[in-house]
Amino acid sequence: MQGAPPHQRSGVRRVRARGRLALAGASAALVLVPALTAASAAPGEGSGAGKTTPVQLLAVNDLHGNLDAVEGPAGSVYREGPGGEPERVQAGGVSRLATLLDRARSDAEGADSLTVGAGDMIGGSPLLSAAFHDEPTVDALEMLGLDVSSVGNHEFDEGPRELLRMDRGGCHPEDGCADPDRPYDGADFPYLAANVLPKDGAAADKHPAAKKAGKPGKPGKKAGAGKPILPPYWIEKLPSGERVGFIGLTTKDTPSAVSASMTKDLVFEDEVATIDRYADELDRKGVKAVVALVHEGAEPPGRTYDAECDKDGPASELNGRIKGIASTASPKVDLFVTGHSHEPYVCTVEDPAGNPRKVTQAASFGRTYTDLRFDIDSSTGDVVRRSVSARNHIVGLDTPKQPRVDSVVEKWRARSADLANQPVGYISDDIPGRGSPDPETPLGDLITDTQVEGARGEGAELALLNWGGMRSDLVYRASGDEGDGVVTYGEAFQVQPFDNPLVTMTLTGDQLLTVLRQQFSGANEGYPQVLQVSDALRFDVDMARSGAARLLEDSVRVGGEPLEPSRDYRVTVNDFLAEGGNGFGALKGGTDREATTTDLAAFTDYIKNHSSPDDPIAPPKADRITWR
Repeated sequence: MQGAPPHQRSGVRRVRARGRLALAGASAALVLVPALTAASAAPGEGSGAGKTTPVQLLAVNDLHGNLDAVEGPAGSVYREGPGGEPERVQAGGVSRLATLLDRARSDAEGADSLTVGAGDMIGGSPLLSAAFHDEPTVDALEMLGLDVSSVGNHEFDEGPRELLRMDRGGCHPEDGCADPDRPYDGADFPYLAANVLPKDGAAADKHPAAKKAGKPGKPGKKAGAGKPILPPYWIEKLPSGERVGFIGLTTKDTPSAVSASMTKDLVFEDEVATIDRYADELDRKGVKAVVALVHEGAEPPGRTYDAECDKDGPASELNGRIKGIASTASPKVDLFVTGHSHEPYVCTVEDPAGNPRKVTQAASFGRTYTDLRFDIDSSTGDVVRRSVSARNHIVGLDTPKQPRVDSVVEKWRARSADLANQPVGYISDDIPGRGSPDPETPLGDLITDTQVEGARGEGAELALLNWGGMRSDLVYRASGDEGDGVVTYGEAFQVQPFDNPLVTMTLTGDQLLTVLRQQFSGANEGYPQVLQVSDALRFDVDMARSGAARLLEDSVRVGGEPLEPSRDYRVTVNDFLAEGGNGFGALKGGTDREATTTDLAAFTDYIKNHSSPDDPIAPPKADRITWR
């Protein structure tokens, strides 16, 4: 991949990973170590006296291969408007992000600057990147200067073998080299996966997931029994001589967030235990400044990207798993840079030693980035906690594109343009999906209807879709030269990028009721996962109740008739849900399974067959679920 530019600006010292083999042998360590017994932790606080070294961390997360700004509500963020009310502003684009990162480095004069990622940088990507197995995204991330990233759940969308290929290089085993003139040579930044281990305890390079990974002439990174499949941490020696350790990991719930077949050979260990283990290891190596890059998140404190998080005490407005992780993990960790929930926040928690600790996340799709600043005490090598500051910044569409990164994006765009620009149908107005504020969305209604039609041959009566299976909105305004209201293949692909097989199965009425209850119970009780439903299905929800009781069972109708517990129904879902993803384990009990098409094919075929310039598809009403 193309090397990143030096980014030297007036006084700012841009740190850059200079190839892992050279760096590991010189100014930093890349280590795979066995599990260690956690030692008693001391507060991660420098003395604050004497000489200090200023450091800047620029952080992004959940890019999902969105090299362009995402159209519609899914590509917007909220800021405070002139009257004090939230107003929506479109944002994003990796070339604009690169410009703002350059400016931020320049503003941090005298500081050592590093750029970090908190997972899901690839996976669930638009056609521009996905057509080439996300190699364009890695190319762009290298060019904008990413130094290190944790993995996220979507780095496992195509399984661990493909993740290792993305890390190490080599041509795709089925589709070959995306660029025949320059075979893919792997990411020049380290991917970290501290809590991801082979299930059988085999060495990572000998595990089936590693076959065909690596590249000629580049030694593999062996990991013995009980070792992570990728490095657990990275030590960066700054130009000042100070060292910063980065522990990278993904949510332990990754197996329920991607297709089960892609993680069946892996174990995802507890986040806190993993952080504690490697914080102790770094401490024994003399690394006192430690940052955790954790792909786990929380709901934000408010609608605006910079809403106050700590107004009634540390992280009082933050609600989610990362709050507990950051509050209980080793005090030897100074900062948490997080992802997964796609929402921006800057919060403070108290670590187990009672010291303040920042927890941050930028918005997904490159809509914002986080600028963190702190000092390292030169006498201790530790972060001076009271010096830590952080702020999220919007990547506005009025930002000029950085030429170097833009040239990378446009190179890949030219190669995918013919397929991406093909018209597949017509819409009469915006059809909100991922960016909708409501649990049931017009686009979700449309997608599930397309899935029923696509699976009619298998007897489909109704379809269910998880929220995460819908990645964007359909926008009426033209994104290129196709004209307003025209849906191109690239736009359809952005909505349904996984090309998941559709599985049609038989469920009894009792089983279907259990599935609908699981929207609000079990793994989904704290954070309901409301399904998108096709036109045949209707039900009511009362959120004033708790757990499974939120589903008002007497209200459930199929085809206008009350659900019959003993009757069989033919239900279509994507293969992720069919395997019990997102806490819908009842779907694993479905019988007589058939799969003859994919969600993307059903979507594009439906739009093609049911629309024309004179008769475009109108947004569905999104009235299939009634909220009491």
